[in-house]
Amino acid sequence: MLNLKQLAKLIDHSILHPTMTDDDLKRECEVAEKYDVASVCVKPYAVKQAVTLLKGTNVLVGCVIGFPAGNSAIEVKVYETETACNDGAVEIDMVINIGKALQSDWEYIEKEISAVTNASHKRNAIVKVIFETDYVSKKEDIIKLCEICTTVGADYVKTSSGFGFTKGVDGKYSYQGATIHNLELMKRNIGPNVKVKAAGGVRTLDGLLAVQKTGCTRCGATATIAILEEAKKRFGNK
Repeated sequence: MLNLKQLAKLIDHSILHPTMTDDDLKRECEVAEKYDVASVCVKPYAVKQAVTLLKGTNVLVGCVIGFPAGNSAIEVKVYETETACNDGAVEIDMVINIGKALQSDWEYIEKEISAVTNASHKRNAIVKVIFETDYVSKKEDIIKLCEICTTVGADYVKTSSGFGFTKGVDGKYSYQGATIHNLELMKRNIGPNVKVKAAGGVRTLDGLLAVQKTGCTRCGATATIAILEEAKKRFGNK
């Protein structure tokens, strides 16, 4: 069983909602520092601020790229990556071109992931590749993405952005995010140097423990306080 510190180090604390202000960023970085999570995941303009706010802590700063829909040109994603790294980000969470994946344009997808991975690694940052499994949901497509990420040397495969809402016939939007089935599928189809990050919908301690059981070593979360306070109650402060 993981202790409280180990549980906290599974969490990438997400600070990504479009309505968040600089005051929100400050508050959430304080949360990340208090609970000593693995990292914060912030929007590109906020990297410099987050680095300053978390200076002297053990919390890393990560940045999203092509977020949330993945529609930017490859060159733009590379530029975003370079800028984020130059601003102090040491982790990059990129969204793939979802449309290209859905049309099985794997040559484009490989070129895109490779370009961002190379730009990240040149600047000593790791890269996590967001598949957006609410959209890219076919088993064979998820497997192919895992194979591509393994080939180009990406560090993590990741389920979701947290914003992959699908519109139903009634006009209402729904969202699933990380599922145990997809996490297990991803874990089975990556190489030994690639890890798995769960993201989307993990809001409880039991949810965190469930994704960790599949082999995930990181989990994106906004409900960090609730998760870790429940862990304190259940397991104590150690």
